Amino acid sequence: MKQVHLLKLTTIVLVSLGSIGVIGGGFFLTQAFSNKKEVELVTNDSNYPDIRHHIWSNQTQVKHFPAVVPSFARDVQVIYYPGSPEYGRIFQLRMKLPENQIKKALNEYRNIAKYKYQGGDTNDHANQENGVPTTFLYTSDLQPETFPTTYEILVLNANNRGTTDFPWNHGDSYGVAVDKMASEIVYWAEEW
Repeated sequence: MKQVHLLKLTTIVLVSLGSIGVIGGGFFLTQAFSNKKEVELVTNDSNYPDIRHHIWSNQTQVKHFPAVVPSFARDVQVIYYPGSPEYGRIFQLRMKLPENQIKKALNEYRNIAKYKYQGGDTNDHANQENGVPTTFLYTSDLQPETFPTTYEILVLNANNRGTTDFPWNHGDSYGVAVDKMASEIVYWAEEW
């Protein structure tokens, strides 16, 4: 009788240890062979040319970005987020330029903009009648902020890839935001 209880206890212990081993082993194998990589936020402006010309795959969305950051630009800020399953891709270049360059940019982009907004952010713009998603001011201390009213947001294009039931669930937009008073321009491209 004692041997039967000992045999049952030993069987229960071995089955329990085996289960723990299978679950634990499966967890560690999943972690070891997982293709997921941590997404990195790039804010170093020395990476700008590589992102602009090679990493951002849809070159149509960034053709309005300068090929290189002009030598006379000041307070240059770059943000690139390659995306994740929860969030889309973001690319912004923000800089101060001489007044004549800002005027030139405003004239060029006002003429080709499909949508125009004064200040605000993507939520404000998308919720207007016939509005489209734009962007947040990501290059402001790396926190998504609303553009002050001094910014003119000029959307060069926006593509709705959502469904009839859920418009703008997926899509992209790109353009510039210009603050004439601060002599500042923000180039942006986003996909979600």
